[in-house]
Amino acid sequence: MPNRTVYFVSDGTGITAETFGNSILAQFPGKPRHVRRPFVDTAEKAHQVVHEINQTSEEEGRRAIVFATLVNREVLQVVREHCKALVLDMFNTFIEPLEEEFQVKSNHRVGRFSDVARSQEYHDRIEAINFSLAHDDGQSAKNLESADVILVGVSRSGKTPTSLYLAMQHGIKAANYPLIPEDFERSKIPSMLEPHKRKCFGLTIDPERLSQIRNERRPGSKYADLMNCRYEVNEAEAMMKRNGISWLSSTHKSIEEIATTILRDIRPDRLIY
Repeated sequence: MPNRTVYFVSDGTGITAETFGNSILAQFPGKPRHVRRPFVDTAEKAHQVVHEINQTSEEEGRRAIVFATLVNREVLQVVREHCKALVLDMFNTFIEPLEEEFQVKSNHRVGRFSDVARSQEYHDRIEAINFSLAHDDGQSAKNLESADVILVGVSRSGKTPTSLYLAMQHGIKAANYPLIPEDFERSKIPSMLEPHKRKCFGLTIDPERLSQIRNERRPGSKYADLMNCRYEVNEAEAMMKRNGISWLSSTHKSIEEIATTILRDIRPDRLIY
């Protein structure tokens, strides 16, 4: 796929097209150029995007790939008829068979975020994001009883991005707490976590990878030294094992995989929508 451009065209935000498209493209080698074109909701805008796509195809000497989530039939027709690219119509691929199966017509509604923004689910998600930000990196022990999960692990093992992903995507109130050398010297889990061990989930990481990450932040420091990283990771894993805290390695896992594992083990109800 080198020298190939992939367009994600939508009359909404384009997030659905890009997410689904990326999951399909991941099955193939190479890394194409990604271009997202959201809010293409009129025939005029569609013609503009089609012109851009056709020009790109001509310049690159091969067809662009278009993942389209277009509900508006007029807009979709412009793209289908005039686009000199491989157009993958993602909505109608599924909508038409489902209409036949359900024996009911879809509402062909463009976007969903205006409705979502007024929902209780959206309100809960915003609250979860605020909670996760307030409880990032052990900043606060206040209201830990309200946490759905508390991520523990050494510094730079992926706790913060995982916490925010859980909050943003699933409305999970996720706190995170770093295990530091002083905790290992005491050989005890931090006292603020003791009453909430059943909510704790650990992240660990390969010491060599941890050293690389820390060297990007503090090059040449003891913090980033490989021997120190090995010591911290070994001690953290031993502490989690003693306290019956489940953990997984973030070394070769995406945030999505980590979050799904946490939900499965801590809050399986959130895997049901």
